[in-house]
Amino acid sequence: MLIDDFLPKFDVREHHSVKVKAPVDQVYRTMSDLDLSHARLSMFLFRLRGMCGAPAFNLDELLKMGFIRLGNEPNEELLLGLVGRFWTPSGGIRRLDAEGFRSFDEPGYARAVWNFSLTEHTAYTTLETETRVQCTDDSSRKRFLRYWRIVGRFSGLIRRDILSSIKRSAEKHR
Repeated sequence: MLIDDFLPKFDVREHHSVKVKAPVDQVYRTMSDLDLSHARLSMFLFRLRGMCGAPAFNLDELLKMGFIRLGNEPNEELLLGLVGRFWTPSGGIRRLDAEGFRSFDEPGYARAVWNFSLTEHTAYTTLETETRVQCTDDSSRKRFLRYWRIVGRFSGLIRRDILSSIKRSAEKHR
C-alpha cells in the first residue's frame, strides 16, 4: 500500500472503516470528488481550527491548505500527506512535493499521512481511512503526543464523519 511506502514507521496511528453498499468504482469516484461540506461535524471542527472558509470544502481545498497528494491508485487507494508543527496555533505547515515529503527530516516537525483505501466484496465495498504521524525528533514527539491527547478524539470524529458522508453519497448514487 502507498501508506506503507511513505510512512512505514510512525508514532501515532488511527484507523476507521465502513461498509458501503455500492461498487468499488462508485465509491472511488465519490471519494475522489470528496466534498466535505456535507460532513457537518467535520466542517465545524475544521472551522474551529481556522482551516476552512470556503463554501465547498473538497480535495482541492485540502491541497491549497498544504496537503500533498502523495499517490493515487484508482479503485484502491488515495494518499495525502502533510508536514507541520500541528501542536502550534498556526500549524507550521511546510509546503512540499511528494519527494520532499518522503525525505523530510528537519527537527521540530511531524509528518502525517492520511489515506483512503478500498476493498471490493461481492455485495459491498470496504472503505477505510488510516492516519499515521511520525515526529522528526524527541522534542517534537513530546509536543505532538501532548497535543494528540486532546485532538486525537476529534480527529477520529472527523474521519468517521467523512467516511459516513462518502457512504451516504455513494449509496445514494449507485
